[in-house]
Amino acid sequence: MAFESLADKLQNTFKKLRGKGKVSEKDLKEAMREVKLALLEADVNFKVVKDFIKNVSERAAGSEVMESLTPAQQVIKIVNEELIALMGSEEQKIKISPKPPTVIMMVGLQGAGKTTTSAKLAGLFRKQGKRPLLCACDVYRPAAVKQLQVVGAQLDIPVFAVEGSREPVKIAQAALEHARRYSNDILIIDTAGRLHIDEELMDELKNIRREAEVSETLLVVDAMTGQDAVNVAESFNRDLDIDGVVLTKLDGDTRGGAAISVRAVTNKPIKFCGMGEKLSDLEVFHPDRMASRILGMGDVMSLIEKAEQAFDDKKAAELEKKMRSATFTYNDFLDQMEQMKKMGPLEQLIKMMPGVNAKALENVDIDEKRFSHIEAIIKSMTEGERENRDKLIPKRRERIAKGSGTSMAEVNALIKQFEQMQKMMKQLTNGNMAKQMKRFGKLGGKGKGRFPF
Repeated sequence: MAFESLADKLQNTFKKLRGKGKVSEKDLKEAMREVKLALLEADVNFKVVKDFIKNVSERAAGSEVMESLTPAQQVIKIVNEELIALMGSEEQKIKISPKPPTVIMMVGLQGAGKTTTSAKLAGLFRKQGKRPLLCACDVYRPAAVKQLQVVGAQLDIPVFAVEGSREPVKIAQAALEHARRYSNDILIIDTAGRLHIDEELMDELKNIRREAEVSETLLVVDAMTGQDAVNVAESFNRDLDIDGVVLTKLDGDTRGGAAISVRAVTNKPIKFCGMGEKLSDLEVFHPDRMASRILGMGDVMSLIEKAEQAFDDKKAAELEKKMRSATFTYNDFLDQMEQMKKMGPLEQLIKMMPGVNAKALENVDIDEKRFSHIEAIIKSMTEGERENRDKLIPKRRERIAKGSGTSMAEVNALIKQFEQMQKMMKQLTNGNMAKQMKRFGKLGGKGKGRFPF
């Protein structure tokens, strides 16, 4: 998980501060020393750390903190604000060209994840109602074109490629004409990477940018490379004057130094971050939300957005009708569970909640298999049994347990929980149920989010 070690160390430091009724100058210096060490251990650039500590110390030494009734909270507030400022203050969106298509060129070293990220970005734009086109300009890496075509096909996004061509500039030009002809309003160019930065690579990218009328140049860097990611970003920015950065594999980077340093060193915003291997695992980078995660304040906004994407308004309205008439069935529950799974792994969702300590979750058994077991039990029922729970007599329960590969105890527990949930739903039929159900989904309360556990 991104920033895990950094978050743990910072939260421990602030826990010590909270235990003091009044914060002295000595306490403050000690806390700043620990924050400094935590940032350096997280592989944050030394100069960035130095400036950050200086800014926080200057603000924290003022009367705003020393005379406050909650000095520890004031220090945390200052650290939070400075972290946000360090990572870019607010989200930076892609500048959409007034004259379509908006051309986005993806650049970076080999292995950073440009091809997959290009597809993820195209998928993100399509969700926004755009008509993206992917262009395969990596003519050097074996099977690079095929890889883009495969991931494009998975998302049902067209890929422009010229078989046998070794001229990426001409391919990009042809893709631009194709996008104009077929009304694609977004063109994403996947360029070739190198194992190291060289003059030949930069010249090729400059030519593509000029001839394909590129609107935005996005640098894709592997967050797990730490300081190397910062050095790469600095070099590309110096030669190409990039418009923004995409951090990949941020979910696997426990330190998070790259995310904190890149913006400060290049003065170019982090626009997106890759948070998993799925083609849907690309998030807009929100500095304020990331700072909240680091300081253990949770990320409620991202949690809500995931819920809004996962839960269908139309289905929620249909569900309301069923609950009003007390006709909520196992089929309906199965449907709700499928939508819940779309939000992502439970562990990730829980970590977004305020006050949840990632360290404390290490020994907590979050059994994702429970969903599979429940699914297997419901699917082992006949249509009649799913619609009418009165049919679930002991003999039938035995058959369901055998058919689902579970035990009678699990089947009985599910039926009991389902009945309890139905009772609760009947009590909630007053008011707008669709809204209530969405709220439960967003906040992880009773009903959708917590039921299987």
